[in-house]
Amino acid sequence: MREQAWQRFRSYGRQRGGPRRAASAAAAVAAGVIVMSALAPPATSTAARPDTVQQGLNTLVHSDGVPAALASVKGREGRALTYTAGVGDLATGSKVPRDGQLRIGSNTKMFTAVIVLQLVSEGKIGLDAPIETYLPGLVRGEGIDGRHITVRQLLQHTSGLPNYVPYLGDDVRHYKPLGLLDIALQHKADFIPGTKWKYSNTNYVLAGLIIQKVTGHPFAEEVDQRIVKRIGLRHTYFPAPGDLTIREAHPKGYYQDSAGAPLRDGTELDPSWGWAAGQMISTNSDLNRFSTALLAGRLLPAPQLAQMRTTVPAEYFGSGARYGLGLVSKPLSCGGVYWGHGGSTTGYETRGGVTEGGRAVNVAVTIQPANKATMKRVETLVDKALCR
Repeated sequence: MREQAWQRFRSYGRQRGGPRRAASAAAAVAAGVIVMSALAPPATSTAARPDTVQQGLNTLVHSDGVPAALASVKGREGRALTYTAGVGDLATGSKVPRDGQLRIGSNTKMFTAVIVLQLVSEGKIGLDAPIETYLPGLVRGEGIDGRHITVRQLLQHTSGLPNYVPYLGDDVRHYKPLGLLDIALQHKADFIPGTKWKYSNTNYVLAGLIIQKVTGHPFAEEVDQRIVKRIGLRHTYFPAPGDLTIREAHPKGYYQDSAGAPLRDGTELDPSWGWAAGQMISTNSDLNRFSTALLAGRLLPAPQLAQMRTTVPAEYFGSGARYGLGLVSKPLSCGGVYWGHGGSTTGYETRGGVTEGGRAVNVAVTIQPANKATMKRVETLVDKALCR
């Protein structure tokens, strides 16, 4: 889930704002330290006394130094709890919005995979068809041939296609999907398709392009019609080209140029470099609603859901993790597994998923933690909340 390569774009906010933004960010850090030191540990939005989840968020703020931490828990019976800790804006010390919107990074891949599998169920895409069928002549490079890469291999990260993200550099501009693909195709294949597993955002850019080609509609429109409106995700959307903001109430997201450096505001950025691999905005509770609906069969027919849950080892996501088609399974300390994905993008880190029994949890922090111990605490908190 931790996508280290995406951190190369933490500089978006700094470069977009220039010296003026850098100065205000430095002032924000100073103000935030004063404000946060005066805060008592926040109480949950629905209970008088802190519980395990609240205590976990408090630790992330007061011990790990994340500006804000948010969580949403949906019980098997449908009851939802939301939690916050820290401050939503270091410059003003404002409260963290309850269930505020966040950039959800690679959680977007789950949405992309669902749409592809819906189109499979409609007979419009063949899961084991070569991508050449839908994008003729487009995918060619050193050791790369779209005639020998299947749709399934894109969704499962077994295509061997190189990840474009490490080659983006720090240039701040709008990216088109074909431009991202062009960057990837300048580099040789990582391996022969189907022989290994390696995480690559290029796979999901191509999946998005296939969706557009098959449906004749923009990717964002398909997300909205096929998922967002279908299951009533009220705070989830795919940002329009040029939209650098987050529409609804949200905590600001921060980044550091290096370990120990001042926190800088990276909330507003052009997310086009993620596109169908990582551009979406949502909330913890909407992610819970999505994952619950997915596992309950409300988004996919049983055969396609079974394909989505057919996994291969993916230790990249942690010990015992396995990757399906845009979906990760991770073992629970209390037995069994949970299903989700996770996302990492400038200013925000999200982790969570849903159990077979329907309990769903998502936790977010408003910085990409460089400390592995901090990320371990986030993931442990998800596990504890799902095992309650």
